[in-house]
Amino acid sequence: MTTPTPATPLPYGTPDTPRVSVRGEARLEVDPEIAHLGITVTARGTDRTTTLEDLTRRNTQALDLVKSYGDAVERLETGLITVAPQFADKGRHERVRSYHGSVYLTATLNDFTVLGELTTRLADLPLTRITGPWWSLRPDSPAHRGARRLAVQEAVQRAREYAEALGAHLTALLELADDGAENLGYSAMAGGMARGGYGAAAAAEPELDLEPQRQTAHAQVNARFTMTPPRL
Repeated sequence: MTTPTPATPLPYGTPDTPRVSVRGEARLEVDPEIAHLGITVTARGTDRTTTLEDLTRRNTQALDLVKSYGDAVERLETGLITVAPQFADKGRHERVRSYHGSVYLTATLNDFTVLGELTTRLADLPLTRITGPWWSLRPDSPAHRGARRLAVQEAVQRAREYAEALGAHLTALLELADDGAENLGYSAMAGGMARGGYGAAAAAEPELDLEPQRQTAHAQVNARFTMTPPRL
């Protein structure tokens, strides 16, 4: 004789095994872990070769300056590079007026004590534009784990309170769905942008005083539980 298989509770619950569905959410306000700087080095001239030589030299200056800060710089990357002719007029006989070139760099720093000084020194380089900083958390930041744990705890607590309000208690977890646990990404930049001059400064630039912007670690889960029959 075959032993009957116990019936599986329906996903929408039954009078004997009611289901409760809840959402848990958590937000943690924490200090940023890294800061990103955008560095655009440019060169311009009437001769293509000279423009390329100037661009190469200024790019090297910017790279060497950022690398001189050692372990404070977590990552340094080269992005978009452009070199293009600029025309004096349009028509059948276009004439090249000049050449413009640019290199875009991204620096990621983990030591905010040198950020103001580096920003000022970069802005002092000829034809160099600085954007940022953008503050953020690392993808594996403990703040994300903390937010997820709090979201799950809130979901369990909320479901338990609903069950207790009906004179029942939770019996099993049916489903736990991650509805998104992520950092909000780069925050709005502090200080806008700084532009380098066309020549060397006569005196050292003052060091910028930058205040790190707090970050939000967010997590949200959907949970479904079964509970004992309520006492209505």
